Amino acid sequence: METPFNVRNYTAQLILDQQSETLGEVLENDPSVRVTQGFGNQSELFVIRGFPLAGDDVALDGLYGITPRQLVSPELYDRVQVLNGSSAFLFGAAPGGSGLGGGINLIPKRAEKPLYRATASYAGDGLWGGAIDAGTRFGADDAFGFRVNGVYRDGNTAVDDERRSVRVGGADLDFRSGPGRFFLDFGYEDQRVHQPRPQVRLANTNLAIPRVPGADANYAQPWAFTKLRDIYVLARAEVDVAPDWTVYLAGGMRDGREDGDYATPTVTNSTTGAATQARLFVPREDNNESGQLGVRGKFTLAGTSHAISLGGTLVLAENRNAFASGGYRTANGAFATTTPTNLYAPVAVLRPVNLPGTGGDLTNPPRATYTEFGSIFASDTIGLFDDRVLITGGVRQQKLVVESFSRTTLARASRYDRSATTPVVGVVVRPTASVSLYGNRIEGLVQGPTAPTNGTILNPGEIFAPYRTTQYEVGAKWEIRRMTATLSLFRTEQPNGYSLGTPTAAQPAATTFVVDGRQRNQGIELGFNGEPTGWLRVIGGGTINDAKLRRTAGGLTDGNDAIGVPDYQINLGLEVVPPFLRAATLTGRVVQTGHQYLDATNRQRLDDWTRFDLGVRYILVADEHPVTLRVSAENIDNRRYWTSAFGGYLLQGQPRTVKASLTVEY
Repeated sequence: METPFNVRNYTAQLILDQQSETLGEVLENDPSVRVTQGFGNQSELFVIRGFPLAGDDVALDGLYGITPRQLVSPELYDRVQVLNGSSAFLFGAAPGGSGLGGGINLIPKRAEKPLYRATASYAGDGLWGGAIDAGTRFGADDAFGFRVNGVYRDGNTAVDDERRSVRVGGADLDFRSGPGRFFLDFGYEDQRVHQPRPQVRLANTNLAIPRVPGADANYAQPWAFTKLRDIYVLARAEVDVAPDWTVYLAGGMRDGREDGDYATPTVTNSTTGAATQARLFVPREDNNESGQLGVRGKFTLAGTSHAISLGGTLVLAENRNAFASGGYRTANGAFATTTPTNLYAPVAVLRPVNLPGTGGDLTNPPRATYTEFGSIFASDTIGLFDDRVLITGGVRQQKLVVESFSRTTLARASRYDRSATTPVVGVVVRPTASVSLYGNRIEGLVQGPTAPTNGTILNPGEIFAPYRTTQYEVGAKWEIRRMTATLSLFRTEQPNGYSLGTPTAAQPAATTFVVDGRQRNQGIELGFNGEPTGWLRVIGGGTINDAKLRRTAGGLTDGNDAIGVPDYQINLGLEVVPPFLRAATLTGRVVQTGHQYLDATNRQRLDDWTRFDLGVRYILVADEHPVTLRVSAENIDNRRYWTSAFGGYLLQGQPRTVKASLTVEY
């Protein structure tokens, strides 16, 4: 209620009760977020207010670069925080170059009280698993805390022939005594997906959107896979140096390894489903370090209160990767660049070998990029009239350094070194204790693009200034009994790059890469959650988003809808406790998404879609220990639909997925 932003928290209890297996499944509760995939692989990509947030740019306890990328198991985290809107001041520029529409921050689980919990689970078509969550406090005055989490899942999903394997472990040690608090977090994730159902591309914009295959159909090659392994360590220290003043220091690192064999179908005939595929093999390694140092405190002066925050952050990220791409060998031994297949009758081929398009050593991937993002920040929240009016002002000075390297010579190919300042202004007015009116102006910042290097670009390798966005938002928050509602109106504009035709006598097809386009997203968000009565809980809301293209190349698509941004989104979840059976809870959720376009010309339109989920959980007591039984079904009518067109790819929605779990607490 005192924050001039739209922020929501999803708790560990919700994650457990909804049997969420990925971060994306947690965010299916959020009407401002839609979950899609990265380009050609199995990574979850979060679209917030119509702009992407990559897995690389999800923060962990306020630090970038530490969170496992691509797929995240939510069982290790106490809360999932979602901030709607640009967040360059609050968290700094995201190192992965996304996050202009919002941010996500994960808070690790830590020991607060004795807890011993074991869960057995089942999902899909044979995905069995189990999880443990145990913690306690000990020592004088319970100064020491220890909590450990472990997850294991393996088996077939509801998609035909798709198999997943998950091994996750996490531990937290903490010490709290006197003015100091010290935390040490460890995390390990090993996620594997065999024959994952891929995204779908269309060969050109003249093709119609193809009919959706069967809900559980799989058009992946049997040799396709994704393997992800991440290890991270995070340390934090907080010391109260005076009443209302705290100094903090945090740092962490992540070591990641990713191997993927992909084959994305490209449809050439929408009626028959005819398509082509080619193999893409990508090994990747990441070594990231991140840190922050700061001080926060409060004081009063001349009848006004002040909340001060000063500090700095640093993110270092090194990415090593290679790739091999190409087609397959025909029956007579000749080489073909692609292999024919069909969306409705997939054609399996042997895994292509000796791929012609190779970049870097596949067994020892070379360094591809090195990123160094540093910043210093300061802010003051001034309270007037007994803090009924809160005015926040702040500024963050950021330095962005990005280096790229040749995969063949290993020499540095380019260096990007730019600085930018991102301010923030926010106002909160609280006419009553239960009503809060707010507004903000905040900027987003990501590294600017580099002009592509090909034969037609006249300015290859030119490095552009950092992308900046400006967000304006006004809203209201209302608390009544045990319900909270938020209404927000927002407007954000993002620069876009494109190639502009600049022919010369020597090069009639020449183009120049420019950053002159715009994407303007504006809309309304309504969110609510809580317990209006003792037998009913609600969570959800709706978003209307008018995302338009501006100043496009030659003005050819000016005023068109942006690719993959639905015009509206609705999420509504309910929990009902029947008065005649108080130990049971009936659950239901509806997710509806408006139409969206696959291309900038707006010729290819995806229909709107609606998904229904149902479930029940029942709590009983066995030998004085609570036991919770849960059964749920997502997409209960097994509807087939294209769920997303973001990035110009078609992503099919998941088929009906039955989940069941049993949790015992000691």
